[in-house]
Amino acid sequence: MKLSRRAVVASTIALLVALSVSAPAAMAAPVPAQAGLDRFLNQQLSWGPCADFARSDADRQAYADPKFDCTYLEVPLDYAQPDGKVARIAMLRQKALDPAARIGSLFTDPGGPGGSGVSFLPALAGLIGTGEVAQKFDLIGFDPRGVGVSEPTIDCSNTAEIDAERADLDVDTAPQGVAQTEAEYKAFAQRCADRVGLDVLANVGTRDVARDLNIAHRVVGDEKLSYVGYSYGTQIGAEYAEQFPGSVRALVLDGAVDPSQNPVESRLTQSRGFQRAFDNFATACVARAGCPLGTDVPGASRKLQGLLKPLITAPIAAPGGRTLSYNDAMTGVVTALYSESLWGFLLDGLVQVTQGNGDNLLRLADAYYERRPDGSYSNLLEAFPVVHCADSDRLTDRQVALDISRQSLQIAPFFDAGFGPSNALEQCSFWPVPPTSEPGPVEAPGLPTVLVVSSTGDPATPYEDGVSLAKQMQARLLTVENDGHTVALQGANPCADTTATRYLVDLTLPGGDTTCARPAPPAPAGG
Repeated sequence: MKLSRRAVVASTIALLVALSVSAPAAMAAPVPAQAGLDRFLNQQLSWGPCADFARSDADRQAYADPKFDCTYLEVPLDYAQPDGKVARIAMLRQKALDPAARIGSLFTDPGGPGGSGVSFLPALAGLIGTGEVAQKFDLIGFDPRGVGVSEPTIDCSNTAEIDAERADLDVDTAPQGVAQTEAEYKAFAQRCADRVGLDVLANVGTRDVARDLNIAHRVVGDEKLSYVGYSYGTQIGAEYAEQFPGSVRALVLDGAVDPSQNPVESRLTQSRGFQRAFDNFATACVARAGCPLGTDVPGASRKLQGLLKPLITAPIAAPGGRTLSYNDAMTGVVTALYSESLWGFLLDGLVQVTQGNGDNLLRLADAYYERRPDGSYSNLLEAFPVVHCADSDRLTDRQVALDISRQSLQIAPFFDAGFGPSNALEQCSFWPVPPTSEPGPVEAPGLPTVLVVSSTGDPATPYEDGVSLAKQMQARLLTVENDGHTVALQGANPCADTTATRYLVDLTLPGGDTTCARPAPPAPAGG
């Protein structure tokens, strides 16, 4: 999926550890969830070194630490045919630091869809440190079916094809431009069918990821699931709660997707979230001398496009003989909006553009695409549309597509390059297999009270989505004053970390919905 395809905001946005679109609720399973699963529930895992699970230099460095071990979990590729083909789910574990106090395993997913929990877990474990959660839980990251090093893997495009996708601007909203974009969507769908297989495409949705988790927590010896899901990972958690409410011990759902929204509502809500994040960045920028976005927030969106739009016809130089295109520049801006910690890097990048230098924005775009130093890519941006199309309703009405595009540009003008709205259909409109889920509110009778965390300045999964999910699940809502995407157990807000820790360890929740204030800045050094 390309960030700037059409009216950029009208496309769903995936990135780093997170991204979410309309979150579907489970449809009726074709067979009872436990039917024919004995051989999977009784399997013995073979934990061992993680070297063979590494797909990047960063992975290899992280996995060299002997405290991590890895294995594959076998699950049915198609739960309607449990005696048929088998899929293998990659898992990476850090054992509880205090075995005598061990409660069980804590599974986690970083988001996407398409984010690798195997790659994510070492970083999360570093943020958690040696506190109670690490002392008392085996921390387990997993690659959902089709993702990362799980097998079979969603691999629809080679490196050259991804590079070509990044270079293709697709800004033309006239009929010929729409036709070109839709032809590319059809070509991608055909590549996925040819290279991955229809049987895989039909069975990589969130419905089946939740079923895999049901096997996973039982195989590692836990009667009930303890789980932390970020962004799209909240969709996995909500889906699990619907299918297996009696098997939930604890769910922390941070950066919540609202499963009750239809695709139109989801896109417009996300547009508002990103514009709010951009305005927050712009507020910090215009307060500084020399801000390339001007001197006032209302004009900052127009200034941004004035700065970046020339790249459509004249990309600028970047290190390594590469160039920064308009697509990658906008991708870089959005990437930085995911975390306030990246705002300084983004500001420097925008200043660089005024000097004919595309370094910082290209680095941010490469992070979005998970481009490795050797030029290869993870399968995050391939898995995202594949899983999304397994989960999403089909958009077939061009008038609706046009309305989404028009409203998105009005809501999020920082995306508006001035080409007007588009009536192009979406990738899933041309998908070769039907969805396995549909939007709808969570219905999980018997579910214990769980914890939903929502940040006030979250761009990708706006705060309102967390409020809605907590209401649907009758969950406790933790509001965090935070300009970023997800926060719990990450060291940025001690209040949020403590609340999540007490719940995971003791199953103790606040007496009601509560708020964690933004931490005070550190006192200046010196006497």
